Amino acid sequence: MSDGTFRSVRALKREISVDGGGKLVPTVIALWPYIWPSNRRDLKLRVMVSMVLLLIAKLATIAVPFTFKWATDALAGPGSAPVAASEWLAWVLAAPILMTAAYGGARILMAVLTQTRDGVFAKVSMNAVRRLAYMVFEHMHQLSLRFHLERKTGGLTRVLERGRNAIETIVRMVIMQAFPTVIELSLIIVVLLYQFDWRYVVVILLTVVCYTLFTYLATEWRIGIRRRMNDSDTDANVKGGRLAAQLETVKYFVAEEREASRYDRSMERYEVASVEAYVSLAVLNAGQATIFTIGLAICM
Repeated sequence: MSDGTFRSVRALKREISVDGGGKLVPTVIALWPYIWPSNRRDLKLRVMVSMVLLLIAKLATIAVPFTFKWATDALAGPGSAPVAASEWLAWVLAAPILMTAAYGGARILMAVLTQTRDGVFAKVSMNAVRRLAYMVFEHMHQLSLRFHLERKTGGLTRVLERGRNAIETIVRMVIMQAFPTVIELSLIIVVLLYQFDWRYVVVILLTVVCYTLFTYLATEWRIGIRRRMNDSDTDANVKGGRLAAQLETVKYFVAEEREASRYDRSMERYEVASVEAYVSLAVLNAGQATIFTIGLAICM
């Protein structure tokens, strides 16, 4: 592997590593060259197409409540729909059936565009996962002989698998969920300012800020728990892999009970960390539901 690639692996590992809490922005910045590769125009085009589809899907999302409103208004009788009922043709265009069909069509369009966007972006995210996995695999060959002689095969395999899944999740969460949420919130603010009072916008903005801040703080708290859980899981896999590789030695020294006890201690730590992870997730979900419900109640 070239020195430049080796330095890239070390820099990426330094950016993604979590010293006292995971930092999302530095991680995304470190991953951006793999999401927007300078030498792949096709992948850049896919990213731009995904963004266009995302914007259209969000516009369709905003339009869905309006079509439902128009269909409801049309049921109240002629003249209440957005199209005047002075002529028969105009009334047909504003008929409840057509407005209901528009409501269903907007929902279908929203779903189709969202799934199409995910399909178009899939090659980008998986290409990033592939490139990073290849770099890490080559980086393994640069490690010391002592590292390889320790035979931490089970733990190393587990770490690599977890890293690949994490990279894919980060790319999809940031590009396909965080960015769309910002766009949708902006569109909703414009609609609320146009249709309703400014105080609704203030309440919604405060709700979103509190929701985001609570989620960030709770996630930072959960990162330490997840790290202990992953470390214990990796340690248990290392011991399991070592036993499989050195089964004859273990049996020769009659050390089955000792190895089982060591494995059980690792699983005990994993059990404790897993319980804490589930409890912290319950606290996170409960807090999010509380904040959302309070904001909804104030608006109502």
